[in-house]
Amino acid sequence: MPEPAIVARDLRKGYGLKLAVDGLNLEVPRGSFFGFLGPNGAGKSTTIRMLTGLIPQDSGSIEILGYKLPEQELDIKRRVGLVPDESFLFDRLTGLEFLEFAGRMYGLPRATAVERAYGLMHLFELADDGKIIGEYSKGMRKRVAMAAALIHHPDLFLMDEPFEGVDAVGARLMKDILLNQVRRGATIFLTSHVLEVVERLCDRVAIIDHGKIVMCGSMEELRAGGESLEDAFVRIVGADRQMERLDWL
Repeated sequence: MPEPAIVARDLRKGYGLKLAVDGLNLEVPRGSFFGFLGPNGAGKSTTIRMLTGLIPQDSGSIEILGYKLPEQELDIKRRVGLVPDESFLFDRLTGLEFLEFAGRMYGLPRATAVERAYGLMHLFELADDGKIIGEYSKGMRKRVAMAAALIHHPDLFLMDEPFEGVDAVGARLMKDILLNQVRRGATIFLTSHVLEVVERLCDRVAIIDHGKIVMCGSMEELRAGGESLEDAFVRIVGADRQMERLDWL
């Protein structure tokens, strides 16, 4: 069996007296479409930032595609495509210029970067009309960010809320592209608050609450008994309670 795409052991990260991630253990199989879920403030974004090397862990170990973080950080970054929660793009560049820049940063020859940039602009239905990224809508910015994550043909995608602000047509396009990546053997690690998207796309799911993994398994295991993903999620994180009522509302 190939090594897992992601292995995190006893991972911890604190801010002041609060532990955002508290002894997290996680294993993501290669070739899986993996959903990483949790309520607001559960530690999802902190976890994905540690996995990408954007912030260091306080303790614990991380291996990505068989490489250790942070010791082999550059080897990892060459093989990972990242779509962060906030799209850190260069607003004064056009979409085409940004994609070419991303390709060059990943070490692609200039001609290859330009060719792939044109191809990705067409694939994501982004017009090459000279418009700079600062004039893009939020959905268009998400498309550009995902295109930049694809340009070097990575083995693993780390995606934090990639569909936020994307319209139905754009989301369908992005989903189809991601499913094609999984079919070719890539691994996708996805966080999303839109449980319908996770239920439709992911084959495995982990749920984090208060910095700890409280459930991890296949989608079939999670929905055992005929529950929807939403019902199972609410039950597992303990949010299945009666809503308070206001007489005047």
